[in-house]
Amino acid sequence: MKTIRFGIIGGGMMGKEFASAAARWCHLTEVSGKPEIVALCDTNESIYGWYQDNFPSITRYTSDYHDLLNDESIDAIYCAVPHHLHEQLYIDIIEAGKHLFAEKPFGIDKSASEKILACIESHPDVFVRCTSEFPFYPAMQALIRELKPSSDNTLLYADIGFLHSSDINPDKPINWKRQQQFCGEYGCMGDLGMHILHVPLKLGWAFDSVYAQLSDVVQKRKNTQGEWVDCDTYENADLHCQARWENQSFPVRLKTYRIAPGHNNSWYFELHGTKRSYRFSTASPNQYQKMEYEAGGDQIWQTVPVGYLPAYTTISGGIMEFGFTDAVQQMWASYVDELATGNVSGFQCVTPQEAFIQHQIFTAALLSHQNQSVEEIQ
Repeated sequence: MKTIRFGIIGGGMMGKEFASAAARWCHLTEVSGKPEIVALCDTNESIYGWYQDNFPSITRYTSDYHDLLNDESIDAIYCAVPHHLHEQLYIDIIEAGKHLFAEKPFGIDKSASEKILACIESHPDVFVRCTSEFPFYPAMQALIRELKPSSDNTLLYADIGFLHSSDINPDKPINWKRQQQFCGEYGCMGDLGMHILHVPLKLGWAFDSVYAQLSDVVQKRKNTQGEWVDCDTYENADLHCQARWENQSFPVRLKTYRIAPGHNNSWYFELHGTKRSYRFSTASPNQYQKMEYEAGGDQIWQTVPVGYLPAYTTISGGIMEFGFTDAVQQMWASYVDELATGNVSGFQCVTPQEAFIQHQIFTAALLSHQNQSVEEIQ
């Protein structure tokens, strides 16, 4: 098994999730590579303790990411930093010859994403992917395997979304994801949108137009000093799109909400047709539903339970249940396996080109909201 030596730039929540997934790598049974975390960069040195207590393999701690780029022993970088830093850091990482697993949205805006893409094209030996873990739930994987374009199933519509609710609390302190200078003009779309576009783009859907309704619900929040500051990002976004798949055109609703009462962290996918319809939600993570209809017959949703049967096999028995940390590890298995072999044996992570399509959609959405118009996606 090939060992890939990783440095982490940005050791917060998702950096810790990666480290935990790497520590449990023995859980996986059929991958061709394994990560070894050897370095950590973060400007907040107070987080070092958790890594020092749990990861003796990490021998370099630094607040300067250039130290990792100049370290020839490091093969790859996981970078999880605020969106306004993506362009500079991602380009520097790629130009240093380090493979990159990058957090979404892969640049603060379309222009930044274009520059990152250009850098990737000029460094073809560097392997780059973008994060998105929710499609790796086994029930969603089973649903994806059933999705095939078919002339006998006229597609009616798709409804895909990611819903949070914690921002409904007006006392929640502000952070960088709620400030446009750090998060970008997309707001919730940039934070949550790649998750909901991962599956449609992997299926080959093409998005032609969008009408966007963006909501800035909370204008002020307190900072850590108790001072009121501007909260100037969109909390909720509804995108009404027209999409194509093979020879069919159909409406797609994309929904990213930070204020969705009653939803803790719900990612869902629905596709409805005249003969076959499908739906999945992480609110019921170990099952999906489908409806198969014949003329004159009953319209009955069938619930299909799916056990612990992920894309990358593990030591867990099939009757066990799957959760978020498992999805994170499956995503990492996909990245490491493709990096080690050059092939995708399970479900592929988001490519840089797919991340750029996300930017095309969200840039058109901003223009649509501004003009109250339907905008072409280009």
